[in-house]
Amino acid sequence: MLARVLTFNTLFKGEARARMGVLAEMIERSDYDVVCLQEVISWRVLGLLRRAAPSYPHVAYAPLFPLVRGGLVTLSRHPVTRRHFVHYVPARPARPEWLLGKGALFTRIRLPGGHLTVVNTHLSANLDMDWSPSNAYTRVEQAELRRLAAAVDRIPKTEPLVAMGDFNVPRDSPYFADFVSATGLRDAFGGDTEPTFRPDYAEIGAIDQLLVRPGMEAKTRLVFKEKARLPGGRSTVLSDHYGIEASLTVRNG
Repeated sequence: MLARVLTFNTLFKGEARARMGVLAEMIERSDYDVVCLQEVISWRVLGLLRRAAPSYPHVAYAPLFPLVRGGLVTLSRHPVTRRHFVHYVPARPARPEWLLGKGALFTRIRLPGGHLTVVNTHLSANLDMDWSPSNAYTRVEQAELRRLAAAVDRIPKTEPLVAMGDFNVPRDSPYFADFVSATGLRDAFGGDTEPTFRPDYAEIGAIDQLLVRPGMEAKTRLVFKEKARLPGGRSTVLSDHYGIEASLTVRNG
């Protein structure tokens, strides 16, 4: 096995610090090598994560004072040898997301079995929840996927790579398929459209993704479906998304 990984959109609002404290304790007890989080917007929440998960001493993020750029944080139990942030160019319609500086966080990690490039991303939301070709938000997401594909293409093809996060694009949409084709990556879910966004919040579907390079295998599972107990005893869901965990391996031969 190359690595155990997790991606999770943490939801930045609504008792965020309490939920993130519980999440940090859960990942601290886990066997994940790498954890990719989205919507970690506050420096205070980032600090809480670092204190509550000390077995992840290697933390990648990009500053955008007074926020964490893109809300993207990657935690690793293994050394980070390189990191860089690819920003998505803001495009109309104008919306508060512009303030976050959305993009993709590329992190190269030295694992016991070799190096792995981890791409943590959060694309712009489709506020109309309309993924038809004529929709303005669809065009925004298509442009971001093209920029992400170009950035992935610059990573040497021999390097094991996993791209994961909140793509905000349904897994069965044609332009997600175009992205997969352009990058040569493989959808670890094989097109399965089981929702990754909680249906009791909205009927959006499978918008969180995990993709790997050819020659890699990923055994995936949705996690954090159940409620968690917060300090004080109240139970609540950790986010409006489910998490995705995966065991990554590299095929021999």
